[in-house]
Amino acid sequence: MPYRRLPNTDAARLKALKQASAVSMKVSPYDLAFTQQTLLRAKSFLPLFEQSILRHKEAYKNQVDKSKTYGDLTKKARLYISHFFQVMNMMIMRNELPKTARQFYGIQINSKNIPNLTTEGDLIEWGTKIIEGDQLHRREGGKMITNPTAAMVRVYYEQFSQAHVYQKDLQKINMQTLSNIANMRDKADEIILLIWNEVESHFEPLGDEEKREASMEYGLKYVYRPSEKKKIAIKKLNDTRLERLNEARAKIQEDEKAAKDQLQLFSNN
Repeated sequence: MPYRRLPNTDAARLKALKQASAVSMKVSPYDLAFTQQTLLRAKSFLPLFEQSILRHKEAYKNQVDKSKTYGDLTKKARLYISHFFQVMNMMIMRNELPKTARQFYGIQINSKNIPNLTTEGDLIEWGTKIIEGDQLHRREGGKMITNPTAAMVRVYYEQFSQAHVYQKDLQKINMQTLSNIANMRDKADEIILLIWNEVESHFEPLGDEEKREASMEYGLKYVYRPSEKKKIAIKKLNDTRLERLNEARAKIQEDEKAAKDQLQLFSNN
């Protein structure tokens, strides 16, 4: 026998509430399978829950839509910051810059390594060091590092930095809308459970199959256990085989009758 399964996703919760509300618009209050008090609770809660879900979808879409642009700006900033340090090392190798130039940018004098730029925090740290360090380096008469210059790095770094702040704001909004939905789930489950219990109680005098069919009109969901599904599948297969066997027998009988009729006709002639 199938068992009742309550919604376990926000979409399913919303659908269950909408289905019960829709039925209440089609039948009279006297014929409704759950109480008017429960109906009022559902109708007052439903628009708030639906609005929260829509806000979360919108916030998530905004975050996803902007993520590609943010990713492109992140790659660009990483590229220019990395190239700046590479060019600085090559200028030092060509004796165009002294090793001491590295210390203006937060790097040890004898280190030829490019800073780790894996994370967004790394980009912010080293982008800031290039911008601030280059100003100090130039004030003290240091030779300009070019292709890219610190000014070019700054352009792409600031574009990344602004996008970084905006993306974090979108993430916060998305998480807040998701948190709002999470805070409403218990109440949604409570109302749905109340509706479903009242509906099943209303149709209790009916037989099991009739009760389930009537309850499903109100959005109730029934599922079979795996073992029951297997039994049903086997029964359907056997029924199909029996139906085909009966059809084959009927065809044979029809052919035999046609043959007899043809033989009788031939004998008469």
